[in-house]
Amino acid sequence: MSLELKGVTKKFGTLIANDSIDLSVANGEILAILGENGAGKSTLMNIVYGLQEADSGKILIDGNEVVINSPADALKHGIGMVHQHFMLVPVFTVAENIVLGHEVSKRGKLTLDQAKVRIKEIADEFKFEIDPDALIENLPVGIQQRIEIIRALMYDAKVLILDEPTAVLTPQETDELLAIMRSLKSKGTSIIFITHKLREVKAVADRITVIRRGKVVGTTGPTATQEELATLMVGHNVVLTPTKSDQRLGQKVLEVRNLTVFDSSGRKLLNNLSLDINAGEILAIAGVQGNGQSELARALINLEEHVTGSIKLNSVEILGRSVNDALQAGIAYVPESRELDGLIGSFSIAENLILDTHDLAPTSKLGQLDRKRIEENARKLIKEFDVRTQSIFDNVSSLSGGNKQKVVLARELSRSVQLVIVSQPTRGLDVGSIEFVHERLLQERNAGKAVLLISSELDEVIGLSDRIAVLYRGEILDIVENNTTREKLGLMMAGVK
Repeated sequence: MSLELKGVTKKFGTLIANDSIDLSVANGEILAILGENGAGKSTLMNIVYGLQEADSGKILIDGNEVVINSPADALKHGIGMVHQHFMLVPVFTVAENIVLGHEVSKRGKLTLDQAKVRIKEIADEFKFEIDPDALIENLPVGIQQRIEIIRALMYDAKVLILDEPTAVLTPQETDELLAIMRSLKSKGTSIIFITHKLREVKAVADRITVIRRGKVVGTTGPTATQEELATLMVGHNVVLTPTKSDQRLGQKVLEVRNLTVFDSSGRKLLNNLSLDINAGEILAIAGVQGNGQSELARALINLEEHVTGSIKLNSVEILGRSVNDALQAGIAYVPESRELDGLIGSFSIAENLILDTHDLAPTSKLGQLDRKRIEENARKLIKEFDVRTQSIFDNVSSLSGGNKQKVVLARELSRSVQLVIVSQPTRGLDVGSIEFVHERLLQERNAGKAVLLISSELDEVIGLSDRIAVLYRGEILDIVENNTTREKLGLMMAGVK
């Protein structure tokens, strides 16, 4: 089945998310839609799947125009979608999740017999090992994704949309997914593969359409280099691989011993974790999201409430003190969510740049803010960190994701610190902004700072780190050198030591 979009436009107020987009996917073809986060990729596919309504444009299937107002309409026309965040109910079984919205009953009772037979048939056809009676909450994310694919195929999807499907997968699970996509293609399924990961696009796509700021800016083949694809994505040349200078290792800055973090019910989120970081090195924490990375970063800055163990900064114990104490002791903290934890959206850019120092000289004197000093500081940092804004007095919420991240980085890295904690520093950023962030982190390392990098992007971990600690279910499985292969790291991320 072929799918074609003609002139699809979608606006949110003054923002044009999709601007007269034309694209097509042929029968049995894998079309990759490549673009930075916020380029309009997911909005476009939500229109195709009936989750949003276009302001104008046409959707054609096998050359005939169709109207899709809901996911039910999309499925009726043979279009299925696997979302970036899985749409599964954790406490339901595989079969119960798959029949949601398509339940069959006998004498008023739900029957799953036919569904289980069909699930087994599809699983066997694609060599999935899936038990229809297994609870979703007990299954790894790679299996959960296969269940989403089975759900689409169960209802005869001929065009399958995969929205950022590798975001939560290990390298091995990613390779398995790419193999599944090739198998689906060989059986005649058309696939639209939405991503911003260049390596995966080149490995599996027949054609690549690049969207930038809501517009299609080019379509090419998998023979295009990663550099060429990156240039199409952001509109200028970028350096994809960070260049590290020789390491000059200094004294131990951070010493963590037997760190255990509990949730409010007493369950361990981190278990007996120990690590050291020296001046002049980047220690990266690798792992699939949800294995304790967020809790580790928060515990180091004293944001977690139920913590035991020891955290020493320059041999001084800081566990149990306040967040402000940790900052003043010499920690820079770039949180996982810049919107929730890194910025105050209703404050100006200038005000956000002094959140750590608003009560300290020279930002304030005798309890009064020095407005002139604050404005001078903002203009200096905006220039140094290339923050794109019309005015330092604009609310920080008006900035793009990349520029918001630059504001957080500017605030944290402009202070005198010994330890830099950065959590998912390039999530949601375009290739150009990623290049800038990587350069700044390497500058901190080269200036003798200790850097703790927490990232779910394996290329980022390998490219920036001096050592890599693999975190699995709240424990460090091992700490290895950064020349460890992707395959070994992937196995460790899946729990294999």
